[in-house]
Amino acid sequence: MNFKMNSLSLLCVAAFATPALATSIVPAAAQQGAVLLNDATLHTVSNGVMESTDLLIVDGKIAAIGKDLAAPAGGTVVELQGKHVYPGLIALANQLGLVEIEAVRATDDTREVTDTNPDVRAQVAYDAQSDVIPTVRSNGISYSLVFPAGSLLMGQSSLMQLDAWSWQDATVKAGVALHINWPNASVLSSPWNPKKPEELAKQNAEDLQKLYDTMAQAKAYVDAKKAGAIKALDSRWEAMIPVFSGERAVFAHAEDARQIRQAIALADKYQLKLTIVGGRDSWRVADELAARKVPVIFGSPFGIPERDDEAVDTAYATPAKLAKAGVTFALAIGSYWDSRNLAFGAGQAVAFGLDKEQALAAVTLNAAKIAGVDDKLGSLEVGKAGTVVVSEGDILDYRSSKISQMWIDGRAVDLNNKQKDLHQKYQQRYSR
Repeated sequence: MNFKMNSLSLLCVAAFATPALATSIVPAAAQQGAVLLNDATLHTVSNGVMESTDLLIVDGKIAAIGKDLAAPAGGTVVELQGKHVYPGLIALANQLGLVEIEAVRATDDTREVTDTNPDVRAQVAYDAQSDVIPTVRSNGISYSLVFPAGSLLMGQSSLMQLDAWSWQDATVKAGVALHINWPNASVLSSPWNPKKPEELAKQNAEDLQKLYDTMAQAKAYVDAKKAGAIKALDSRWEAMIPVFSGERAVFAHAEDARQIRQAIALADKYQLKLTIVGGRDSWRVADELAARKVPVIFGSPFGIPERDDEAVDTAYATPAKLAKAGVTFALAIGSYWDSRNLAFGAGQAVAFGLDKEQALAAVTLNAAKIAGVDDKLGSLEVGKAGTVVVSEGDILDYRSSKISQMWIDGRAVDLNNKQKDLHQKYQQRYSR
Protein backbone atom coordinates (compact mmCIF):
# COMPACT_ATOMS: atom_id res chain seq x y z
CA MET A 1 0.00 0.00 0.00
CA ASN A 2 1.39 3.38 -0.99
CA PHE A 3 1.31 6.16 1.53
CA LYS A 4 3.22 9.37 2.28
CA MET A 5 4.74 10.15 5.64
CA ASN A 6 4.36 13.69 6.87
CA SER A 7 7.21 15.54 8.60
CA LEU A 8 5.92 14.67 12.09
CA SER A 9 5.94 10.97 11.26
CA LEU A 10 9.49 11.21 9.95
CA LEU A 11 10.59 12.94 13.13
CA CYS A 12 8.99 10.23 15.24
CA VAL A 13 10.71 7.49 13.23
CA ALA A 14 14.04 9.29 13.56
CA ALA A 15 13.57 9.67 17.30
CA PHE A 16 12.91 5.97 17.83
CA ALA A 17 15.67 4.93 15.42
CA THR A 18 18.34 7.04 17.14
CA PRO A 19 20.06 5.40 20.12
CA ALA A 20 19.78 7.30 23.39
CA LEU A 21 22.68 9.57 24.18
CA ALA A 22 23.33 8.91 27.84
CA THR A 23 26.19 7.63 29.93
CA SER A 24 25.87 4.26 31.68
CA ILE A 25 27.97 5.45 34.63
CA VAL A 26 25.95 5.48 37.84
CA PRO A 27 26.28 8.63 39.98
CA ALA A 28 27.73 7.98 43.43
CA ALA A 29 25.45 7.62 46.42
CA ALA A 30 25.59 10.08 49.31
CA GLN A 31 28.52 9.64 51.66
CA GLN A 32 27.75 7.09 54.35
CA GLY A 33 30.96 6.86 56.37
CA ALA A 34 33.96 9.06 56.96
CA VAL A 35 36.81 9.03 54.42
CA LEU A 36 40.38 9.61 55.59
CA LEU A 37 42.93 10.46 52.89
CA ASN A 38 46.17 9.45 54.53
CA ASP A 39 49.69 10.80 54.07
CA ALA A 40 49.27 12.81 50.86
CA THR A 41 50.67 16.03 49.45
CA LEU A 42 47.82 18.51 49.87
CA HIS A 43 47.64 21.48 47.51
CA THR A 44 45.31 23.59 49.63
CA VAL A 45 45.42 26.70 47.36
CA SER A 46 44.58 28.94 50.32
CA ASN A 47 47.34 27.73 52.69
CA GLY A 48 50.07 26.47 50.42
CA VAL A 49 51.31 22.90 49.98
CA MET A 50 51.28 20.47 52.91
CA GLU A 51 53.51 17.43 52.63
CA SER A 52 52.63 14.07 54.22
CA THR A 53 49.33 15.38 55.56
CA ASP A 54 45.94 13.76 56.14
CA LEU A 55 42.50 15.04 55.14
CA LEU A 56 39.24 13.83 56.70
CA ILE A 57 35.89 14.06 54.94
CA VAL A 58 32.73 13.62 57.03
CA ASP A 59 29.14 14.12 55.83
CA GLY A 60 30.30 15.61 52.55
CA LYS A 61 32.58 18.26 54.06
CA ILE A 62 36.23 18.55 55.01
CA ALA A 63 36.22 17.89 58.77
CA ALA A 64 39.93 18.02 59.54
CA ILE A 65 43.38 18.54 58.01
CA GLY A 66 46.55 17.55 59.82
CA LYS A 67 49.18 14.95 60.67
CA ASP A 68 48.32 11.48 61.95
CA LEU A 69 44.55 11.93 61.93
CA ALA A 70 42.46 8.99 63.09
CA ALA A 71 39.52 7.76 61.04
CA PRO A 72 36.20 7.61 62.94
CA ALA A 73 34.75 4.17 63.60
CA GLY A 74 33.45 2.61 60.41
CA GLY A 75 35.37 5.06 58.25
CA THR A 76 37.45 4.30 55.17
CA VAL A 77 41.18 4.95 55.05
CA VAL A 78 42.70 5.67 51.63
CA GLU A 79 46.48 5.42 51.53
CA LEU A 80 47.95 8.12 49.28
CA GLN A 81 51.67 8.12 49.94
CA GLY A 82 53.44 10.04 47.19
CA LYS A 83 50.18 11.21 45.60
CA HIS A 84 48.81 14.75 45.25
CA VAL A 85 45.42 15.97 46.46
CA TYR A 86 43.77 19.07 44.99
CA PRO A 87 40.39 20.74 45.36
CA GLY A 88 38.08 19.76 42.49
CA LEU A 89 38.78 21.95 39.47
CA ILE A 90 36.14 24.45 38.32
CA ALA A 91 35.56 25.04 34.59
CA LEU A 92 33.89 28.41 34.03
CA ALA A 93 31.86 29.73 31.10
CA ASN A 94 31.16 26.72 28.90
CA GLN A 95 28.22 24.71 27.57
CA LEU A 96 29.01 21.30 28.95
CA GLY A 97 25.80 19.29 29.22
CA LEU A 98 23.91 21.61 26.88
CA VAL A 99 25.14 20.01 23.65
CA GLU A 100 26.07 16.42 22.88
CA ILE A 101 26.91 16.36 19.16
CA GLU A 102 27.38 19.70 17.43
CA ALA A 103 26.35 18.32 14.04
CA VAL A 104 23.05 16.95 15.40
CA ARG A 105 20.69 19.86 16.03
CA ALA A 106 18.39 17.78 18.23
CA THR A 107 21.20 17.37 20.79
CA ASP A 108 22.08 21.08 20.88
CA ASP A 109 20.17 23.11 23.46
CA THR A 110 22.62 25.95 23.86
CA ARG A 111 20.54 28.95 22.80
CA GLU A 112 17.11 30.50 22.33
CA VAL A 113 15.96 31.99 19.04
CA THR A 114 15.45 35.54 20.31
CA ASP A 115 18.20 37.94 21.37
CA THR A 116 16.80 39.23 24.69
CA ASN A 117 16.57 36.34 27.15
CA PRO A 118 17.66 37.40 30.63
CA ASP A 119 15.10 34.98 32.09
CA VAL A 120 16.54 31.89 30.36
CA ARG A 121 18.16 29.53 32.88
CA ALA A 122 20.91 27.29 31.58
CA GLN A 123 20.57 24.61 34.23
CA VAL A 124 17.13 23.41 33.11
CA ALA A 125 18.64 22.33 29.77
CA TYR A 126 21.61 20.62 31.41
CA ASP A 127 21.82 16.91 30.59
CA ALA A 128 23.45 15.30 33.61
CA GLN A 129 23.62 11.99 31.69
CA SER A 130 25.69 13.38 28.81
CA ASP A 131 28.50 11.10 27.58
CA VAL A 132 30.74 14.16 27.33
CA ILE A 133 30.64 14.96 31.05
CA PRO A 134 32.65 11.91 32.25
CA THR A 135 35.39 12.64 29.71
CA VAL A 136 35.78 16.14 31.17
CA ARG A 137 35.44 14.95 34.76
CA SER A 138 38.22 12.37 34.35
CA ASN A 139 40.74 15.24 34.02
CA GLY A 140 39.95 16.46 37.52
CA ILE A 141 37.11 18.86 36.76
CA SER A 142 34.36 18.60 39.35
CA TYR A 143 32.26 21.69 38.55
CA SER A 144 31.19 23.55 35.44
CA LEU A 145 29.58 26.96 35.03
CA VAL A 146 27.23 26.53 32.08
CA PHE A 147 25.65 29.44 30.22
CA PRO A 148 23.18 29.82 27.34
CA ALA A 149 24.49 31.26 24.08
CA GLY A 150 22.78 34.03 22.13
CA SER A 151 23.24 37.31 20.33
CA LEU A 152 22.64 39.90 23.09
CA LEU A 153 21.23 39.17 26.57
CA MET A 154 21.90 35.45 26.51
CA GLY A 155 20.52 34.36 29.86
CA GLN A 156 21.63 33.10 33.25
CA SER A 157 24.51 30.75 34.00
CA SER A 158 24.47 28.08 36.70
CA LEU A 159 27.22 26.21 38.51
CA MET A 160 26.80 22.43 38.18
CA GLN A 161 28.58 19.55 39.87
CA LEU A 162 29.56 16.83 37.43
CA ASP A 163 28.24 13.64 39.06
CA ALA A 164 24.45 13.71 39.16
CA TRP A 165 21.26 12.00 38.02
CA SER A 166 19.51 15.16 36.86
CA TRP A 167 19.94 18.90 36.50
CA GLN A 168 18.21 19.35 39.85
CA ASP A 169 20.80 17.13 41.56
CA ALA A 170 23.64 18.81 39.66
CA THR A 171 22.79 22.44 40.44
CA VAL A 172 25.13 23.97 43.01
CA LYS A 173 24.17 27.59 42.40
CA ALA A 174 21.53 28.86 39.98
CA GLY A 175 21.43 32.32 38.44
CA VAL A 176 25.13 33.01 38.95
CA ALA A 177 25.26 35.75 36.32
CA LEU A 178 23.49 37.35 33.38
CA HIS A 179 25.59 36.76 30.26
CA ILE A 180 25.81 39.47 27.60
CA ASN A 181 27.26 38.81 24.16
CA TRP A 182 28.98 42.14 23.63
CA PRO A 183 28.45 43.83 20.24
CA ASN A 184 31.37 43.79 17.82
CA ALA A 185 33.79 46.74 17.97
CA SER A 186 36.16 45.94 15.11
CA VAL A 187 35.90 47.71 11.75
CA LEU A 188 38.14 45.25 9.91
CA SER A 189 36.59 43.41 6.98
CA SER A 190 36.80 39.63 6.77
CA PRO A 191 35.81 36.90 4.30
CA TRP A 192 32.64 36.20 6.31
CA ASN A 193 31.87 39.89 6.78
CA PRO A 194 33.18 41.81 3.73
CA LYS A 195 31.54 45.14 4.57
CA LYS A 196 33.52 48.35 4.29
CA PRO A 197 34.97 49.85 7.50
CA GLU A 198 32.44 52.67 7.55
CA GLU A 199 29.59 50.17 7.15
CA LEU A 200 30.96 48.05 9.97
CA ALA A 201 31.36 51.10 12.20
CA LYS A 202 27.72 52.03 11.59
CA GLN A 203 26.55 48.49 12.31
CA ASN A 204 28.63 48.33 15.49
CA ALA A 205 27.17 51.61 16.72
CA GLU A 206 23.63 50.40 16.02
CA ASP A 207 24.23 47.13 17.86
CA LEU A 208 25.71 48.91 20.87
CA GLN A 209 22.78 51.34 20.91
CA LYS A 210 20.40 48.37 20.84
CA LEU A 211 22.08 47.01 23.96
CA TYR A 212 21.81 50.38 25.70
CA ASP A 213 18.14 50.67 24.68
CA THR A 214 17.45 47.18 26.03
CA MET A 215 19.11 47.98 29.33
CA ALA A 216 17.19 51.25 29.56
CA GLN A 217 13.92 49.43 28.95
CA ALA A 218 14.78 46.87 31.62
CA LYS A 219 15.75 49.59 34.12
CA ALA A 220 12.53 51.49 33.45
CA TYR A 221 10.55 48.34 34.22
CA VAL A 222 12.50 47.71 37.43
CA ASP A 223 11.99 51.30 38.60
CA ALA A 224 8.29 51.13 37.77
CA LYS A 225 8.01 47.84 39.67
CA LYS A 226 9.52 49.47 42.75
CA ALA A 227 6.99 52.29 42.43
CA GLY A 228 4.12 49.81 42.19
CA ALA A 229 3.25 50.89 38.66
CA ILE A 230 3.55 47.49 36.94
CA LYS A 231 0.31 45.61 36.38
CA ALA A 232 1.43 42.96 33.86
CA LEU A 233 4.61 41.12 34.75
CA ASP A 234 7.30 40.55 32.11
CA SER A 235 9.52 37.56 32.93
CA ARG A 236 12.44 39.07 31.00
CA TRP A 237 12.57 42.23 33.08
CA GLU A 238 11.71 40.43 36.31
CA ALA A 239 14.99 38.56 35.82
CA MET A 240 16.78 41.93 35.62
CA ILE A 241 15.78 43.00 39.15
CA PRO A 242 18.71 41.19 40.85
CA VAL A 243 21.04 42.44 38.10
CA PHE A 244 20.35 46.11 38.84
CA SER A 245 20.43 45.51 42.60
CA GLY A 246 23.88 43.95 42.33
CA GLU A 247 22.76 40.54 43.61
CA ARG A 248 23.45 38.93 40.22
CA ALA A 249 26.65 39.63 38.33
CA VAL A 250 26.90 40.55 34.67
CA PHE A 251 29.33 38.46 32.64
CA ALA A 252 30.19 40.41 29.48
CA HIS A 253 31.62 38.24 26.71
CA ALA A 254 34.12 40.71 25.28
CA GLU A 255 37.45 40.08 23.55
CA ASP A 256 38.56 43.40 22.05
CA ALA A 257 39.92 46.16 24.32
CA ARG A 258 37.24 48.50 22.93
CA GLN A 259 34.51 46.04 23.89
CA ILE A 260 35.97 45.71 27.39
CA ARG A 261 35.99 49.47 27.88
CA GLN A 262 32.42 49.70 26.58
CA ALA A 263 31.37 47.03 29.07
CA ILE A 264 33.03 48.95 31.90
CA ALA A 265 31.18 52.11 30.82
CA LEU A 266 27.81 50.33 30.87
CA ALA A 267 28.60 48.81 34.26
CA ASP A 268 29.45 52.27 35.60
CA LYS A 269 26.22 53.72 34.25
CA TYR A 270 24.03 51.14 36.02
CA GLN A 271 26.37 50.17 38.89
CA LEU A 272 26.55 46.57 37.66
CA LYS A 273 28.72 43.84 39.15
CA LEU A 274 30.86 43.16 36.09
CA THR A 275 33.09 40.26 35.00
CA ILE A 276 34.76 40.03 31.59
CA VAL A 277 34.52 36.65 29.82
CA GLY A 278 36.96 35.87 27.03
CA GLY A 279 39.17 38.92 27.51
CA ARG A 280 41.65 38.28 24.71
CA ASP A 281 42.81 41.91 25.00
CA SER A 282 42.46 42.07 28.78
CA TRP A 283 46.24 42.48 29.12
CA ARG A 284 45.96 45.76 27.22
CA VAL A 285 43.55 47.21 29.82
CA ALA A 286 44.77 45.27 32.86
CA ASP A 287 45.43 48.38 34.97
CA GLU A 288 41.89 49.66 34.33
CA LEU A 289 40.40 46.29 35.23
CA ALA A 290 42.44 46.08 38.41
CA ALA A 291 41.55 49.63 39.46
CA ARG A 292 37.85 48.91 39.05
CA LYS A 293 38.15 45.41 40.56
CA VAL A 294 36.65 43.78 37.46
CA PRO A 295 37.50 40.05 37.33
CA VAL A 296 38.36 38.27 34.08
CA ILE A 297 37.57 34.75 32.93
CA PHE A 298 40.37 34.45 30.40
CA GLY A 299 39.27 32.08 27.67
CA SER A 300 42.34 31.77 25.43
CA PRO A 301 45.26 30.23 27.34
CA PHE A 302 46.05 28.26 24.17
CA GLY A 303 45.17 31.13 21.81
CA ILE A 304 47.07 32.33 18.78
CA PRO A 305 47.94 36.01 18.09
CA GLU A 306 44.97 38.02 16.91
CA ARG A 307 47.02 40.73 15.22
CA ASP A 308 50.04 40.65 12.93
CA ASP A 309 52.10 42.79 15.30
CA GLU A 310 51.42 40.72 18.42
CA ALA A 311 54.02 38.36 19.88
CA VAL A 312 53.46 34.68 19.25
CA ASP A 313 53.14 34.06 23.00
CA THR A 314 50.62 36.83 23.69
CA ALA A 315 47.84 34.50 24.82
CA TYR A 316 50.17 32.29 26.84
CA ALA A 317 51.65 35.26 28.69
CA THR A 318 48.36 37.11 29.35
CA PRO A 319 47.59 35.35 32.69
CA ALA A 320 50.97 36.42 34.09
CA LYS A 321 50.32 40.00 32.96
CA LEU A 322 46.90 40.01 34.62
CA ALA A 323 48.40 38.65 37.84
CA LYS A 324 51.13 41.31 37.81
CA ALA A 325 48.53 44.05 37.40
CA GLY A 326 46.48 42.70 40.32
CA VAL A 327 43.49 41.50 38.29
CA THR A 328 41.46 38.66 39.79
CA PHE A 329 41.17 36.09 37.02
CA ALA A 330 40.22 32.52 36.27
CA LEU A 331 40.96 30.41 33.21
CA ALA A 332 38.45 28.79 30.88
CA ILE A 333 38.76 26.74 27.71
CA GLY A 334 36.29 26.09 24.93
CA SER A 335 32.58 25.61 24.67
CA TYR A 336 32.19 22.20 26.30
CA TRP A 337 34.23 19.08 25.50
CA ASP A 338 37.58 20.86 25.23
CA SER A 339 37.18 22.24 28.76
CA ARG A 340 38.79 18.93 29.79
CA ASN A 341 42.16 20.58 29.03
CA LEU A 342 41.62 23.33 31.60
CA ALA A 343 44.41 22.22 33.96
CA PHE A 344 46.89 22.04 31.09
CA GLY A 345 45.99 25.58 30.06
CA ALA A 346 46.95 26.66 33.57
CA GLY A 347 50.19 24.72 33.27
CA GLN A 348 50.94 26.44 29.97
CA ALA A 349 50.54 29.81 31.70
CA VAL A 350 53.12 28.72 34.29
CA ALA A 351 55.59 28.06 31.47
CA PHE A 352 55.09 31.69 30.38
CA GLY A 353 55.62 33.44 33.69
CA LEU A 354 52.59 32.80 35.90
CA ASP A 355 53.33 31.65 39.45
CA LYS A 356 52.32 28.01 39.92
CA GLU A 357 50.12 28.72 42.94
CA GLN A 358 48.37 31.50 41.03
CA ALA A 359 47.81 29.11 38.12
CA LEU A 360 46.19 26.54 40.40
CA ALA A 361 44.03 29.25 41.97
CA ALA A 362 42.90 30.28 38.46
CA VAL A 363 41.13 26.93 38.07
CA THR A 364 40.00 26.53 41.69
CA LEU A 365 39.66 29.31 44.28
CA ASN A 366 39.57 32.28 41.89
CA ALA A 367 36.99 30.48 39.78
CA ALA A 368 34.94 29.86 42.93
CA LYS A 369 35.20 33.56 43.88
CA ILE A 370 33.99 34.68 40.47
CA ALA A 371 31.08 32.23 40.69
CA GLY A 372 30.25 33.46 44.18
CA VAL A 373 30.87 30.12 45.95
CA ASP A 374 34.33 30.58 47.45
CA ASP A 375 32.86 30.07 50.93
CA LYS A 376 32.08 26.48 49.91
CA LEU A 377 34.48 25.49 47.12
CA GLY A 378 37.88 26.12 45.58
CA SER A 379 40.33 25.21 48.34
CA LEU A 380 41.12 22.53 50.88
CA GLU A 381 39.84 24.06 54.10
CA VAL A 382 37.90 22.71 57.05
CA GLY A 383 34.18 23.31 56.54
CA LYS A 384 34.34 23.44 52.75
CA ALA A 385 32.90 20.80 50.44
CA GLY A 386 34.63 17.43 50.49
CA THR A 387 35.35 17.72 46.78
CA VAL A 388 38.90 16.59 46.13
CA VAL A 389 40.93 15.13 43.30
CA VAL A 390 43.87 12.73 43.58
CA SER A 391 46.59 12.88 40.94
CA GLU A 392 49.63 10.65 40.57
CA GLY A 393 51.68 13.74 39.68
CA ASP A 394 51.38 17.46 39.00
CA ILE A 395 47.80 18.06 37.86
CA LEU A 396 48.89 21.04 35.74
CA ASP A 397 51.41 19.02 33.73
CA TYR A 398 50.00 16.71 31.06
CA ARG A 399 53.15 14.56 31.26
CA SER A 400 52.62 13.59 34.90
CA SER A 401 48.94 14.30 35.56
CA LYS A 402 47.03 11.08 36.08
CA ILE A 403 43.75 11.47 37.90
CA SER A 404 43.15 8.32 39.91
CA GLN A 405 40.37 9.26 42.35
CA MET A 406 37.75 11.94 42.92
CA TRP A 407 35.24 12.70 45.62
CA ILE A 408 32.43 15.23 45.18
CA ASP A 409 30.79 16.17 48.48
CA GLY A 410 32.39 13.08 49.96
CA ARG A 411 30.96 10.77 47.29
CA ALA A 412 33.47 8.53 45.49
CA VAL A 413 33.05 9.33 41.80
CA ASP A 414 33.43 6.79 38.99
CA LEU A 415 36.15 8.17 36.70
CA ASN A 416 35.45 5.84 33.82
CA ASN A 417 34.14 7.23 30.53
CA LYS A 418 33.23 6.19 27.01
CA GLN A 419 36.67 6.96 25.62
CA LYS A 420 38.37 4.79 28.25
CA ASP A 421 35.95 1.97 27.46
CA LEU A 422 36.81 2.18 23.76
CA HIS A 423 40.52 2.27 24.57
CA GLN A 424 40.23 -0.92 26.62
CA LYS A 425 38.10 -2.56 23.96
CA TYR A 426 40.52 -2.01 21.09
CA GLN A 427 43.57 -2.81 23.18
CA GLN A 428 42.13 -6.29 23.48
CA ARG A 429 41.69 -6.52 19.72
CA TYR A 430 45.29 -5.64 18.96
CA SER A 431 46.71 -7.79 21.77
CA ARG A 432 45.38 -10.96 20.14
